[in-house]
Amino acid sequence: MSIQTKETEALLSADQKAIMDEIIEKNLDIPGSTMVVLNSIQERLGFISKEMEAYVAGEMNVPLSVVHGIVTFYSFFTDKPRGKHTIKFCMGTACYVGGMEQLIEKAKQLLNVEPGQTTPDGLVTLEICRCVGACSQAPVVVIDEEIHGRLKPNKFPQLLKGIQE
Repeated sequence: MSIQTKETEALLSADQKAIMDEIIEKNLDIPGSTMVVLNSIQERLGFISKEMEAYVAGEMNVPLSVVHGIVTFYSFFTDKPRGKHTIKFCMGTACYVGGMEQLIEKAKQLLNVEPGQTTPDGLVTLEICRCVGACSQAPVVVIDEEIHGRLKPNKFPQLLKGIQE
């Protein structure tokens, strides 16, 4: 274990390390399993911090640049904890043309956070995403994996109320 790995390890909680160790151990002997490990960590812990990236790289004997490249390339990875609920705004062409900018503005107004941020109470994270494949229902918002289509700004508060209760 390198000095940097020891320093990084000190920044992680015992629970985080235990979960990551379990995932890494299960996949360590599988060639090319870095993506699987990172995906499992994201699923279990909710995010992958820089310290987690360094820990995975050290434990799997994979260059940190490879681990970081994976985490930053794929949009489903995040480097900070998300809120209990995630609201994704589709910015595909049909949704954009269908009025997505107005929906985003309404969300920002109601929640007082920008896309990429989480409300101070940790309840809602706003995210921008690319096409979700529901173009016929544009504009589309995805709330916790549930698609809401043909959405108008005046209907957004109702959706929001449903997750805030």
